[in-house]
Amino acid sequence: MSLYNFNEILKIGQERNFKAIGSFNLHCIEMLPAFFKAAQKTNSPLMIQISTGTAEYLGYRLLVDAVRSLAESENVPTCLHLDHCSDISAIETAMNAGFSSVMYDGSHLGLEENIGNTRIVVEMARPRNITVEGELGAIGGSEDGKAVAAEDICFTTVEDAKRFVDETQVDMLAVSVGTVHGLYTGKAQIQHQRLKEISVATGVPLVLHGGTGVGDDDMRLAVTEGINKVNVGTEMNVQWVDQCKNTFEKGKVNDSVRKFLIPANNAVANVLMEKIALFK
Repeated sequence: MSLYNFNEILKIGQERNFKAIGSFNLHCIEMLPAFFKAAQKTNSPLMIQISTGTAEYLGYRLLVDAVRSLAESENVPTCLHLDHCSDISAIETAMNAGFSSVMYDGSHLGLEENIGNTRIVVEMARPRNITVEGELGAIGGSEDGKAVAAEDICFTTVEDAKRFVDETQVDMLAVSVGTVHGLYTGKAQIQHQRLKEISVATGVPLVLHGGTGVGDDDMRLAVTEGINKVNVGTEMNVQWVDQCKNTFEKGKVNDSVRKFLIPANNAVANVLMEKIALFK
């Protein structure tokens, strides 16, 4: 089975009555079977996103081969997405390796430069049938070593969002509407009116980063207001580490390592299933 791009997987999801696609951060290869287990149990297509740090750690080609193999054997329509990348050469590496979707993150740049660089990535992606996500506005918190302080949060404006989409032709747009990367305790406050106005003005799928910190009711509402892709990473990582700490501490040195990881993977699968249920 070939990998699907985001537009293709969104269509499949909508045919299965999902309003949005969950995009889940893979932190290590051991987590991968849990992702497919959750997708099968929920009859959901699967979007797996990779940070540049994880891609460099595991290898772009290994990730593509592993995901493609499991997608075929488990019969799950799957998209493999490079997340939060500001390095166009790394994006090209991912494209060449077989990633089916990429994100150019120019949110730290001025609008003109962000538009220019994102357009370059879109022009690289179009002939390969790869979808491109852009980001506009500054989302607070930290992810994969990148941090934005609270005082530097900058909400996405309707005017800038429309211009950005018109001039870049991105497939989806990550917006800053009140969520925070890495937030695990406490609940984010989504600016729903801003979100609805951006959706109407741009006409493209919108992306919610910092999905871990969003309350269930807020999430259900957001996916009716233009959010078609929801990023989730922190909660899975916390659950996986917590379970591993417990099993490794109680385990014996001659136990198979898989015994330490199975409870962690089960916890990750449960998180995915809980989140996927909110996207209908």
